[in-house]
Amino acid sequence: MSVELELVSDGKGLTVLGNPDDIDRFFLSAGINAESAKDLDLAKISSFAGTGGAIAQISANFAESSGRWVKLTKESAEAVSKHGLMASKTPGVSHAMIGQPGDIKQWIQIAQAPSALLAGPFALTALSTMMQQQAMQQQMDQIVEYLQEINEKVDDVLRNQKDSVLSQMIGVDLTLEGALTVRDQVGRVSDTTWSKVQGSEQILASTQSYAIRQLDAISQKLQSKTDLGDIAKATKEAEPKIREWLAVLAHTFRLLDAFSVLELDHVFEDMPDELELHRQGLISAHQKRIDVISKKTTELLLEMDENIKAANTKVLLNPFDSPAVVTSSNKVTSEVVHFRRCLEIESEHDSKDARRWREAAGEFGDKAVSTTVEGATIAAEKAEEALKTTNAALKNAASEVSDKFNTIFKRKRP
Repeated sequence: MSVELELVSDGKGLTVLGNPDDIDRFFLSAGINAESAKDLDLAKISSFAGTGGAIAQISANFAESSGRWVKLTKESAEAVSKHGLMASKTPGVSHAMIGQPGDIKQWIQIAQAPSALLAGPFALTALSTMMQQQAMQQQMDQIVEYLQEINEKVDDVLRNQKDSVLSQMIGVDLTLEGALTVRDQVGRVSDTTWSKVQGSEQILASTQSYAIRQLDAISQKLQSKTDLGDIAKATKEAEPKIREWLAVLAHTFRLLDAFSVLELDHVFEDMPDELELHRQGLISAHQKRIDVISKKTTELLLEMDENIKAANTKVLLNPFDSPAVVTSSNKVTSEVVHFRRCLEIESEHDSKDARRWREAAGEFGDKAVSTTVEGATIAAEKAEEALKTTNAALKNAASEVSDKFNTIFKRKRP
């Protein structure tokens, strides 16, 4: 008996359509963790599949068909590459039909057009929209885990600020959380729900911009310091503030993703003809925000890198401030790298420097102690050597003076 599955990828995730048991077997053969897969509501695609026989065919297949989405990891990306997905008419989305004929264990690609489920003019757009929403929701979950890991309560940070833009963010948070809860229960975003949240994006964008300016101010203050002692003090004071503003930035990303999930559902329901343009627009807007944050956090990493270099060159002359600079700079580096990994900035940019910074963050602590001890030992040894040299020189000089004095004294004797 032949088994057929349909693969769809948007570069971020992979969706597999077909019989649930067959999907599980495919995941197992591809080395994909099935527990991480999310079920998709294929019924939402039916309105995009056309009319007449197409809808009847889809309705008949819903009982035994399933759609499951997984984030593209190394394993799932290899599965996509192995089966040679072909580009579709929907930008950024690729598709393939694969099968497992008879007792053959190897999955093979089938030269076949999309199934009736995806045959409608906008059906693939609808599916790619659902995949995009899944990716956003997973990103939101990652940010929640990140905030828990760094033990930073964003509400407390916001309440400690006097700026009105930040105080409004608490209200937006509650509104979006409520809208998502209603969406999960109802299965759609009604006009009433949308009317409650549609003004949220501007507030979140203002909050994000404010947090970026705060990081800019901290970076400029650090750059203005030249004395090693001042650098050590300024970096130590900056570390908790940087962590707080990174937490605020992460939270704004989470809420903006929540808003985008709701927005796509709203367009899905009310303006289906504009769904693809909206989907592409949200992708572009998200990438622009990532680019801005990538640039700002890279500047912070480079500043910490310069601090550490300066400290290492002065460890002998200043064995107390140098390790303090290295320690504080390492903490900032670790916080920034952790934040970047949470937003997956490294996966979208050249990660060479990021890997170097991450490795440095893990190694500098031990190196700082080692360097300090070695530096202090070397300094002590050099001081002792200098003292011995000086004493020897003084002894030689005293001996020479004594010899000259004795010679002169002998000459003057009768």
